[in-house]
Amino acid sequence: MPFSHRNQPVKNPEDMNPAFAEAFNTSDINNLLALYEPQAILITQDNEQSHGVESIRATLEQLLQVQGTMVSENVFCIPFENIALLRAHFIIHTTDDAGNAMKIEGHTSEIVRKQPDGSWLYVIDHPFGANPPVIHSPA
Repeated sequence: MPFSHRNQPVKNPEDMNPAFAEAFNTSDINNLLALYEPQAILITQDNEQSHGVESIRATLEQLLQVQGTMVSENVFCIPFENIALLRAHFIIHTTDDAGNAMKIEGHTSEIVRKQPDGSWLYVIDHPFGANPPVIHSPA
């Protein structure tokens, strides 16, 4: 697999969202891409589809421009055979252009699939699937 840069594969579907936050926090695009199947789909904030890891790369590189620290926790994980439906709540702590603390948060929707080696990868990632992100700026 060309994007297997993560140290440890995700062995449980409920660990995907924390693994995404961990990968984001490294600021390494390859750690993020390692979480996706080669033909996965990522839905952008404009409701467009990035299809395949090379297209997903461009979208995730934009996300990494935020340069913050992410926490992502499951709201639910519904496994069925070799797939699972996930919803997560994420928070990114970052700063605005003036250096003031800022928080971006939202809820995601994803479908992950169990791989032949027992690991789990994103098939469909919709970071805005539950609601658009909310940006909290200092008053």
